[in-house]
Amino acid sequence: MNLREIIVEILLELERTDGYVNLLLADVLEKYDYLEPKEKAFIKRVTEGCVERRIQIDYILNRISRVPVSKMKPFIRALLRMSAYQLLFMDSVPDAAVCNEAVKLAKKRKFGSLQGYVNGVLRNLARQKDAVVYPDVEKETTEAFSVLYSMPVWLVEHFLRSFGRETTERMLGAFLERRPVTVRLEEGLTEEERERLLLSWEKMGVTVSKHPYLPYAVRVGRTEGIKHLPGYEEGLFMVQDISSMLAVEAAGIGKGQTVLDLCAAPGGKSLHAASKLAGTGRVLSFDLTEGKLYRLEENRRRMRRENMETAIADACVYREELCRMADIVLADVPCSGLGVIGRKPDIKYHVTERSLEEILTLQKQILRNAAAYVKPGGILLYSTCTVNPRENEETAEWLCRNFPFVPESMCAYLTKELPEDLRKAAETGMVQLLPGIHESDGFFFARLRRKS
Repeated sequence: MNLREIIVEILLELERTDGYVNLLLADVLEKYDYLEPKEKAFIKRVTEGCVERRIQIDYILNRISRVPVSKMKPFIRALLRMSAYQLLFMDSVPDAAVCNEAVKLAKKRKFGSLQGYVNGVLRNLARQKDAVVYPDVEKETTEAFSVLYSMPVWLVEHFLRSFGRETTERMLGAFLERRPVTVRLEEGLTEEERERLLLSWEKMGVTVSKHPYLPYAVRVGRTEGIKHLPGYEEGLFMVQDISSMLAVEAAGIGKGQTVLDLCAAPGGKSLHAASKLAGTGRVLSFDLTEGKLYRLEENRRRMRRENMETAIADACVYREELCRMADIVLADVPCSGLGVIGRKPDIKYHVTERSLEEILTLQKQILRNAAAYVKPGGILLYSTCTVNPRENEETAEWLCRNFPFVPESMCAYLTKELPEDLRKAAETGMVQLLPGIHESDGFFFARLRRKS
């Protein structure tokens, strides 16, 4: 199979199973591990791009094709989406090559009778791609945003209600931007050791830039894989978004404390907490399945955290032995994931209004247990990777109304390098990070103190 045929097969499998592109891509790239790095990168970019831009691509195809996208044969639909993405968003691939490869692939897969149709649609698209007429942003704002930013209409409406037009547009634009991976360097490294490590990455052709919010946060790009970087096996760094790092900072972890992480995999917050303890105290890290526990243990061993313990546990099930034992409970609960659409584009197709309601019930069930595990005077650090106020501020307020907790300022624990609006929010004990507004994923965290 050639590269484009592999991509079409992935798109077909996603449609058949309603699966997630990141999981399927990982399996496929492992299967074809013999491919060159640039070939793997092509598969990854086009596949993810087709998912990310699907609404916009379908809108354009529906205006060029005599057959609506919804009525096309599955193989032809996947073939045209893949080819349209290259024509619209990849200048490095000649238009003629895209059209010719699609026609050859249609013939190879026994769709010879549709070769002319495929060729006609794609050549028309190549000629007309700079003259596509989109819905008017002023008159049809919701429809225009949906098409231009490939976001389901109901989610556009949801964002507009929650954040207004300007912020919504900045968020939707940010979801489509390519962003580098953020890593947390071990805080025990000296400044000289950090610089030496980053220089070794740059010598490998990796792009490196320090994140403005925290001194140990670094953004990296153009890498063939984090695991291949110097320092990985030695446990000198961990992939972790800046928002997750800030949440751990906000918890105000001190030496000798007991920290409980209820939904810990893959372990970024737990390992960060263990690092804050500097070999003292302990971190108890739980998650639901053996697979998640394996990832936790793998990272714990690599980062050499002896003060961190891992175990399988369902956060929804109350455990009497944990009652009032923790100085700090980290509750990064399951959520709608609307804040990380930029990294996981198919979230926007999987989430529904009904699922938003169901997730609220699950979150409250976990928080009831989390509240019981906090010592009097201790901290519950509640967090999500979403931008839905009902899952965030409203749920934190619900917890404070029903349990003996109060929001507490986290300004003493966060750096002065944060933007002014985040510093003001930190005073209230609740911070909402927004993509496009802040240099992070969409993320929420609240510092809640249990009354003595």
